[in-house]
Amino acid sequence: MSRKIRVRRVGGGLGVSLPKELGFEEGEELYAIRTTEGLTLTRLDPDFDRAMEASSDFIKRYPNLMKKLAE
Repeated sequence: MSRKIRVRRVGGGLGVSLPKELGFEEGEELYAIRTTEGLTLTRLDPDFDRAMEASSDFIKRYPNLMKKLAE
């Protein structure tokens, strides 16, 4: 789905109005990620995602340590 959205002045900043059919709720937090192709809005925190990947790798590499920590 592609939609043209206009950036408008809101107080001292800028804002956009998202169509209801996109399914966002008022007050919902979004993450804006600048990419080489433009801007992506997502509900997922990319930093949290990277941290989870790193912890998963750590758990796989050190299973005995994780067992000991769980005791």
